[in-house]
Amino acid sequence: MSLNKITLTKSAPSISLTKGGQGQGVMRVNLNWTARPEKKAGFLAKLAGADSIDLDLECLYELADGRKGGIQALGRVFGSLNSEPYIQLDGDDRTGAVTGGENLMINLANPHYFKRILIYATIYQGASRWAQANGVVTLYPATGPQIEVRLDADDTASRVCAIALLENRGGELVVQREVKYIKGSQRDLDTMYGWGMKWGTGSK
Repeated sequence: MSLNKITLTKSAPSISLTKGGQGQGVMRVNLNWTARPEKKAGFLAKLAGADSIDLDLECLYELADGRKGGIQALGRVFGSLNSEPYIQLDGDDRTGAVTGGENLMINLANPHYFKRILIYATIYQGASRWAQANGVVTLYPATGPQIEVRLDADDTASRVCAIALLENRGGELVVQREVKYIKGSQRDLDTMYGWGMKWGTGSK
């Protein structure tokens, strides 16, 4: 195991980010992926974008006072880093070609603001080919080693993947590996984790 990077696995699924409510500054959560689809012949297939996969990094949050919400590119709900909800998405990589990928910035200067944050990814466009997308989510805390979670399961039926759950446990912020592939939409993810949000349809 590298002292600079920790990979959360089924056998070692969690790690503490903060202890005793200690502030940690801004943590970056990065999704990087490279679509590697099978080649499809035909000009019309290319026009239809049959070979493309659009993977999105998103999150649900619940603040300590009970207020809830979500951060996502769909609907341009990018959040705010220096005011509630203290979480911000930097943009939308639609091709997997952007070197920096997609990033969620979480302000942990006052970790007691948060009750829980569920980090997840969706396949917005293209076939459900997680293994071919070769996604990697890396958490970059302000202090301590990087934390890595890989999304490489051979799952072709699910369009949503719960990646990691950050929870405030008695003042200690703990990140728990989830990696649960969900057949359905964000509404089904919400039901699984009991968030109680209202969902509608939308497009980019």
